[in-house]
Amino acid sequence: MLRFLPLKLGRLYRCLKLLLVVGLFVILLMNTHNLFASFQKNELTDRRFINLNKCPACFGTSWCRKFMNGQVSFETWGRLRFLDVFNVKNVYFAQYGEPREGTRRVVLKRLGSNQELAEIDQKICKRATGRPRCDLIQAMYKTEFARINGDVRLLTPDVVEGWSDLVHCPSQRLLDRVVRRYAETKDSGSFLLKNLKDTERMQLLMTLAFNPEPLVLQSFPSDEGWPFAKYLGACGRVVAVNYVGEELWSFYNAAWEKRVDLARQLMDIAEQLTNNDFEFALYLLDVSFDNFAVGPRDGKVIVVDAENVLVADKRLIKQNKPENYDVWYESRFEECDREACLSFSKDSLCSRVTVDHNYYAICQNLLSRYATWRGTTGGLLHDPPAHIAKDGQLDALLDECTKPKKRYGRFQAAKELREYLTQLAAASSSATAR
Repeated sequence: MLRFLPLKLGRLYRCLKLLLVVGLFVILLMNTHNLFASFQKNELTDRRFINLNKCPACFGTSWCRKFMNGQVSFETWGRLRFLDVFNVKNVYFAQYGEPREGTRRVVLKRLGSNQELAEIDQKICKRATGRPRCDLIQAMYKTEFARINGDVRLLTPDVVEGWSDLVHCPSQRLLDRVVRRYAETKDSGSFLLKNLKDTERMQLLMTLAFNPEPLVLQSFPSDEGWPFAKYLGACGRVVAVNYVGEELWSFYNAAWEKRVDLARQLMDIAEQLTNNDFEFALYLLDVSFDNFAVGPRDGKVIVVDAENVLVADKRLIKQNKPENYDVWYESRFEECDREACLSFSKDSLCSRVTVDHNYYAICQNLLSRYATWRGTTGGLLHDPPAHIAKDGQLDALLDECTKPKKRYGRFQAAKELREYLTQLAAASSSATAR
């Protein structure tokens, strides 16, 4: 009886595949009219589709002229609305065209799932009227987003502290930077909140509370060397960012030399975000293969999901001197049964000058044998060449960076790992040049 079990399971698998194909075919037939309509119409010119009708309960309007003029359009699969059920994150690929520059690929984000966007509407209504449904535009003027009006000179930490990861422990210096670099206003460049229009102020505050990713990209722009995707603009509840390239996961089985170079860049990112001349520490709280992408031409690694970035002002920490501020903080390794999980204390990240969190996050979730993603383990540096595996140095450094045995061992291991990967990358480049 048992010997027939694999055969039965094989038949069951084939039947399920057939049912799936038939089901998709039926869905296509049922949506034939919508299918043709989707290809004929540019939905990004529809005010309701991009939720422009909900402003100022939106993320901005700087790109609305481009949207309304039809300069932004979905790529093929993005036009098929019945496929949205699989696009939980509401991230789309699109083409953006300028008469003199031609077209280029961009990424459009709604910054949340449909459920999350519906919940923010309900919260706004409940705060304003006590009911889950209301006139959203009128309700916005009765929320905390509107109470910070033109009479308020500066956006201060006591007002927005804890609204999101970006402002879990904000300094005045950080908030001035956010306001000064806010891209959804024509008069950017001033840190004075009163220089923003009422609608711009509400959009800024809503973005800060709901999903601060656009503000991270604006405050720490790629043009100045920060490893983030470039922010382009917004219209309603759709944000446009520059397309970087394929996600890091696509390179999981790339040639060893390529993976070494990517790993070196990831450790460089961890170092840059931890220690920089601006004395802002940007801690990545959500690290997975999907949150990084690789440029097709320059091979540069970029952070493409910056929603969960906590910014700590080291200058303020040194000035205020909270308890144990000068004691090095070591992130604690904890095994878990989920993918891409991390252990951290936000309060500790906010109160210590020297922190190893970014090294720990990159090593554990991307590089080491502990990295797990889509059912695969082994990390980006899996299966090294025989001579490197035999040497044992790489495995030792990755283990110490992930699960240190010595006190403060991760700090030293991260430094040595960066140097070692740089040497391996240089050796690969030399061998290729010959």
